[in-house]
Amino acid sequence: MTPALASPTGAFMKRAQGFVLWLIAAAHVLALASLLLVLGSLSPARAETPACDGRNLLDEMKAAKSPVYDQIVAEGRKVPNGKGIFWKIEKDGLTPSYLLGTMHVSDPRVLKMPLGAAEARSKAKTIIIESDEVIDEKRAMAKMLAKPELMMLTDGSTIDSLLSKDDVALLETGLKARGVPLSAVSRMRPWMLMALVSVPACELARKAQNVAFLDRKIAEQATAEGKPVKGLETLEEQAAALNAIPIDLHLKSLIETIKLGKRVDDIFETLTEVYLSGEIGIAMPMLKAVAPDGTEDEAGYGDFENLVVSKRNHIMAERAAPILGQGGAFMAVGALHLPGEEGLVELFRKQGFKVTAVN
Repeated sequence: MTPALASPTGAFMKRAQGFVLWLIAAAHVLALASLLLVLGSLSPARAETPACDGRNLLDEMKAAKSPVYDQIVAEGRKVPNGKGIFWKIEKDGLTPSYLLGTMHVSDPRVLKMPLGAAEARSKAKTIIIESDEVIDEKRAMAKMLAKPELMMLTDGSTIDSLLSKDDVALLETGLKARGVPLSAVSRMRPWMLMALVSVPACELARKAQNVAFLDRKIAEQATAEGKPVKGLETLEEQAAALNAIPIDLHLKSLIETIKLGKRVDDIFETLTEVYLSGEIGIAMPMLKAVAPDGTEDEAGYGDFENLVVSKRNHIMAERAAPILGQGGAFMAVGALHLPGEEGLVELFRKQGFKVTAVN
């Protein structure tokens, strides 16, 4: 057993592993999925947005002088390009382009963007985001619903038929707390349900009020200014990447997230503050440091990292290259796609660009 699991905080984080994994690997598709569920009236809007009251778990570990905190920080510092969410992309003869790592939420702190990013966006001649389909989310929903196999179990099974009796009871209770009857969503794929249970109530309420998350806001501003917006992936491709993950891992993550209850808010706040600090390299080491022992979970983590992060990094880098090759672009994609040996910063350097952190 790792030192992380010997403390109360570590025991909690062990249970949180599947949830954290979902947030860092599939946040963009989950952002859309939660919107689809809101638009479908499965999670009704409230008159007032509930307060976001999560606590920073890393701060708690630091205050407790946990050796795990020091371990996470040390590992984070080893991650290539792990510090910084705003980068300048240059090549001789081209107007500089910029790369912003985003968090797919509508938190006002995130929407503010780091110093210099708003100016770079306003001066850019082309905007690049993960999927330009988020500009018109109702149209995106209709497009996804036209291919029900992407979001629904189409083999005759239901969520409750795939879970134990105890887990069905947990899921039913968890969904009920969000105002959703299990019978209304029993044929949805588990990752769709994660969109309801892995997002704090305050974030889900903002979506119900049509508050744009950062990527969509950037795209909407560009459209209003008459600038072209280029998407690197389709939402169908993103959903297909999730569907390539074994369903057993989906189900496990769903149930473990239900068990977290209100602590979901704490994890979300922790990741938000990691993002705002620019210390993106900490996120993956944090997850790996608290992962339970055993090869099964390591294999599951590898599936997520390879299919939903690394593989997509290469696709996005390849598709962005000709746009960046024209200069003057502003690119905004999930921050977890930036660091690491197979992150976008390093991949762009291999394409011959000079990439440096702005702040």
